[in-house]
Amino acid sequence: MTPPRPLHFAAFVMNTASHITHGLWRAPDGDQIRFNDLDLWVDLAKRLEAGGFDAIFFADVVGLYGDYDGGWEHHAKLGLQIPSNDPLVILSALASHTEHLGLAFTAGPIQEAPFNFARRVSTLDHASNGRIAWNIVTSALENGWRNFGHDGLLAHDDRYAWADEYLDVLYKLWEGSWDDGALLADRASGVYADPTKIHKIHHVSERYRVEGPHLVAPSPQRTPLLFQAGSSPVGRDFAARNAEAQFIVSPDPENARKLIDDTRRLVEGHGRHRDDLKFFQGLSFVVGSTEEEARRKEADLEERIDIDGMIAHFGGSLGIDLGAYEADTPIDLIHTEGGQSGLAWLRESVDGRTPTLGDLTRLRARGTRVVGTPEQIADRLAQWRDAGVDGVNVINQVIPGSYDELIEHVFPVLRERGLARDGYAEGTLRRKLFGHDKLPDRHPAAQYRGAFAAAEVAA
Repeated sequence: MTPPRPLHFAAFVMNTASHITHGLWRAPDGDQIRFNDLDLWVDLAKRLEAGGFDAIFFADVVGLYGDYDGGWEHHAKLGLQIPSNDPLVILSALASHTEHLGLAFTAGPIQEAPFNFARRVSTLDHASNGRIAWNIVTSALENGWRNFGHDGLLAHDDRYAWADEYLDVLYKLWEGSWDDGALLADRASGVYADPTKIHKIHHVSERYRVEGPHLVAPSPQRTPLLFQAGSSPVGRDFAARNAEAQFIVSPDPENARKLIDDTRRLVEGHGRHRDDLKFFQGLSFVVGSTEEEARRKEADLEERIDIDGMIAHFGGSLGIDLGAYEADTPIDLIHTEGGQSGLAWLRESVDGRTPTLGDLTRLRARGTRVVGTPEQIADRLAQWRDAGVDGVNVINQVIPGSYDELIEHVFPVLRERGLARDGYAEGTLRRKLFGHDKLPDRHPAAQYRGAFAAAEVAA
């Protein structure tokens, strides 16, 4: 018999006080209130690595969420992802205190020109010995676009066209600008790098003109491990072409199975292997020594969650002010150019009928929560794995307690059942997840390997 396939685990966090489960920074054990303190993140990274997590995954935004109750003031009062800090800045510190833990961050094309972004990411991949992952986003918040000089939010599909252009520049820099063997560092000859194996890319497109060459020699992964989270048709096709891991938030294993099977067909349609794309389901956990204890802890959690914050977060991501609506108001009557993933998740959760604000209130807090004993949680995770899920992005209520509880009580049961790894493989993050350091030849980035040397010869 084939041994069971272990799941991968990433800690889903944000450099802010109130990320997903709102209001819990007020709890005595909600240390996320100290998010400005680098020691909090260093300590968490060390705990996660000691416990066997594959990665720490930082979400991020570059603007305010859309209004709630007529304005943005509610977000500041709650701490709803404001204030928040740049996760990329702290990754080198986390790299210096860990050896195996993957370090994933979120960023989009509007934030930084591709040349400098490529340089910063390659530097981090060197500093971490190849453990960097990038969650590619297209930035769905109106305020975020205005913060970078735009008149407003670009249409949904146009944002993905921009992301394609951005990636094309990055792939040329990361994969094509330096040939293998270009870096010599030869003391005897006095030659540090072979200029015949370093190439300018001369990229010209609608938004970018980049001459090159890439200023950083190839890092252990060259291109960082690529995450993506879109669930719209355009977003899933983008993932099928480019991503190596997709973050999904399906309401149950059966809906996850349908999404995964359909997306894997798209992956094959783009000339890649089905297993070139792994799927990470977002889940949170409430653990008890008995089911009764777990339900008591869940009831206590419900009392502490800020429901208005949950609604404000969802509506704000769509650009819709939900503050003045009644509970029976249908949600999907309004077209939005904002994030589409949340609407898709909500429709799946109510089995095809029109979702209401009441459904949102209930599901945002409970829809992806797993409650029970370690054994019951293991049973449920086996169902997710059997549906095709490769990993779990673990949503916290409190930091570090949500992760400590999972590591101490649930991971031992998962390991007994083959649902979690026992120890780390050596090498880069991509090698740990896929068995190789670099993107495979069937990935679109591979077309630029050697391409510029050939062009120079032809010229």
